[in-house]
Amino acid sequence: MFDNYFITGVRAVASSSSELLDRLFVRRGDITRERVDAIVNAANPSLLGGGGVDGAIHRAAGPGLLEECRRLGGCRHGEARITGGHKLPSRHVIHTPGPVYKDGASGEHETLRSSYRNSLDLAMRHGLRSIAFPAISTGVYAYPPEEACEVAVKTVLNFMAETGYRIDVYFVLFDDTNFSTYSAYIGSLREKGNAPPADGGKR
Repeated sequence: MFDNYFITGVRAVASSSSELLDRLFVRRGDITRERVDAIVNAANPSLLGGGGVDGAIHRAAGPGLLEECRRLGGCRHGEARITGGHKLPSRHVIHTPGPVYKDGASGEHETLRSSYRNSLDLAMRHGLRSIAFPAISTGVYAYPPEEACEVAVKTVLNFMAETGYRIDVYFVLFDDTNFSTYSAYIGSLREKGNAPPADGGKR
């Protein structure tokens, strides 16, 4: 079902330890309600709000988030910025504009990988212990869900393996397609790694 879309030279995750896989949780729901150290906003480069997850986060956080984002001066695709959570249950929001999908051969994979890595790097530098990601770029940016899922999960696992940083990672998906895709892919890795199935419960 999942082909190897990941870039050459990145370590395979089929042999990822159970300890790393145990840090991953898949949930179906509203990311704005997550009580984690940070939620990730699939932002646009202006950081001034938009549709989908971006608009939902700004609405739930209140006008203080927009004012803080105005002072950041935007953000390039694949980069990340951190703000307070304002009226959200989460302490912080990490904003990252993912790639606009064109043909799969225009640097989209590398940019999406950078969105996840740069978000995790900010979390590590701020000493965060839990983070919730949406399915970055799979909405209006039209990234194919299966490809995006594989990039997301492999990037998270490789980041923890390479840096030694440990963080609980929640993939919080609003739609059935992404929820099913992430559940199936992480489930397949757990079978290969002999890890117990995720129940989405730890927070």
